[in-house]
Amino acid sequence: MIKGMFIINNHGKPRMVKFYEQIAFAMQQTLVNEIFRRISKRSDDICNFIDNVDFWPGKDTKLIYRHYATLFFIFVVDSSESELGILDLIQVFVETLDRCFENVCELDLVFHSDQVHYILDEIVMGGLVLETNKEEILRSLDGLSKVTKGIKGR
Repeated sequence: MIKGMFIINNHGKPRMVKFYEQIAFAMQQTLVNEIFRRISKRSDDICNFIDNVDFWPGKDTKLIYRHYATLFFIFVVDSSESELGILDLIQVFVETLDRCFENVCELDLVFHSDQVHYILDEIVMGGLVLETNKEEILRSLDGLSKVTKGIKGR
């Protein structure tokens, strides 16, 4: 199960934070800072998994991440999730963002956070993977934009 998803820039500023477990707000801040501290120290030559994360509440937790340009895309998962499957999920998420925003950048995440959350919600809901097909995700996003344009046009 997916426990959380984070997008953090190179300076440690969270651009998207999504927890799929109930965690107190003060603890959430601590977790985001600790995740960035652990990942930012790692070389790009090292694998993108960190097993046996001891700072996360509960046991059986690992971090899986990818670093693209100025952003870290990080998933916190339990042992039932495949590392390669989550790396593929990150790739699908980033490619979908790229297609939606035409070369996604940090400002797109800031100014279009509602769309970014919608895309993530199309892929993952309640900690479970729903969809990995980029075309289906984009079709759903097109449907949403048609509905919202229809409502604004009234």
